[in-house]
Amino acid sequence: MNKMRAMVLSKCAPIETNPLKLTEIDRHEIKRPDEILIKIEACGVCHSQLHGIEGDWKDIGIPPTLPTVPGHELVGKIIEIGSNVTKFKVGDRAGITPLLEACKTCQYCKEGKEQLCESSEITGESLRGGYSEYITVSQDFATKIPDKMKAEYAAPLFCAGITAYKAVKAAEPKSHKKIGIFGIGGVGHMAVQFAKVEGSEVIAFSRSKNHLDVAKKLGAIDAMVFSDKQEFLDELKDKHGMLDAAIVFAPADVVTDAAIKSVKKGGLIVIATVGKNPTFFAFEEKTIRGTVIGSTKDMEQVIKICDENNLTVVTETYPLEKANEVLKKLKESQIQARAVLIP
Repeated sequence: MNKMRAMVLSKCAPIETNPLKLTEIDRHEIKRPDEILIKIEACGVCHSQLHGIEGDWKDIGIPPTLPTVPGHELVGKIIEIGSNVTKFKVGDRAGITPLLEACKTCQYCKEGKEQLCESSEITGESLRGGYSEYITVSQDFATKIPDKMKAEYAAPLFCAGITAYKAVKAAEPKSHKKIGIFGIGGVGHMAVQFAKVEGSEVIAFSRSKNHLDVAKKLGAIDAMVFSDKQEFLDELKDKHGMLDAAIVFAPADVVTDAAIKSVKKGGLIVIATVGKNPTFFAFEEKTIRGTVIGSTKDMEQVIKICDENNLTVVTETYPLEKANEVLKKLKESQIQARAVLIP
């Protein structure tokens, strides 16, 4: 059997111990007639993968099995197709989101919400992950990308992009609506732009000056240093008044709590990360809404919007074997927006 290079995780451990090992494993092969084989061109490095690698999310079953190959936002060129494939041809370029597979028969799948399927398989939580050279996927869970779209641009769209798009959509954006985005990184910098496309006024919040500078360049009307102190909320209220909606990407309960307090009565808070529900007063008539990636149709919209509006994806590229080093930089907030691994 042909072999391929992959960064394999055999045991969860701090990223400083270099738990990902460059390994030769069996190359994936088409096993079902609806599958395609992709030669990976690029894979984005998501912060959630860091939590999985270090074992932070063992209590919610991530990663579900070991050994595993992380990486869940990837693009590449199709080099082989199954006998029943009609959506793609050899030579097409396609990408895969964290949703590698769903049952297609449950209530959620039938409603076009396959990302909620309870028997779904997640990219990067088995040996089929993006920190490698090849991957197989059903044609139904891959999305075509334009030939002109660079791999390092396109790869982050398949998690950061769709997560940002879906969260902004959940915030019900419209012209002059004041939306606060808490956490400006790989996902947040995309959310700023999706909200701007809808005509909303975006205020960005982060502890990192570099991230705030990115948000300003991408069209935020203001970018404020986040703090969990009352003074932060007072400053926000003095400068901008209460927010119409807030979107939370930072996985910290104090951030979610501040976001809830920053929104006006009757406003909307979208939580697009893992965390507990902090203080919530029903009499303020606020709505808290959760969101996670999106459907295949959502992904098609992300590609269309980014292509037509020439949205910016801030990336820095590294070779595949530098995955541990890149994740260390991500942990230390040294990545401006999105790192991308190139096999």
